[in-house]
Amino acid sequence: MVKQLPNLLTGLRLALALGVFVALATAAQAVPGLVATPGQQVMLEVAAFAAFVVAAITDFFDGWLARKLDATSVWGAILDPIADKVLVCAVVLGLLVLKASAAIVLPAGVILLREFTISALREVTAGRGIGLPVTLLAKWKTTLQLVALGGELLVLGWSGFGLPCGDAQTLVTLAAHILLWLAAAVTLITGAQYLAQARRALGEQR
Repeated sequence: MVKQLPNLLTGLRLALALGVFVALATAAQAVPGLVATPGQQVMLEVAAFAAFVVAAITDFFDGWLARKLDATSVWGAILDPIADKVLVCAVVLGLLVLKASAAIVLPAGVILLREFTISALREVTAGRGIGLPVTLLAKWKTTLQLVALGGELLVLGWSGFGLPCGDAQTLVTLAAHILLWLAAAVTLITGAQYLAQARRALGEQR
């Protein structure tokens, strides 16, 4: 049972990703039959941030525990990157539904396009017996995405945390936007790296 803990944490991340998206969509009045009052919207935004933080923490601990308990598995190796992508895409889509500002639309679109494209590429290459190992930069890319999206969610629920408005909020908002753009840039770079890997590997099979 103990050795199943890493996979359970990965499964929890998937469940929390769904919860984050539903909370943000409900706060945006985008869920049919559910109408949130302004006060409830703030609570949902705070809840989305809290759930996201827990989910992001599981991203570290599931891998660490798998190595610590010698519980690495094929199933875990498959689920872990899927859970990461689902969490990132859930938050990006939720933010777009709730506040599609010019500052986040382009980087959000880049992140979504890359994640879906590389996931499809992995399926194609796997069908031909080609693996695309995760690079160190890609691991940092995921971390950067999570930090940037956490910052965006913090800004979103700023008033719900009882934080003072003014210069502090402006600086945090700017920092979150900069991190999101940086994450989008690194996301593009890693996507290009995977495309180059796949092209070389497919070329060698001819």
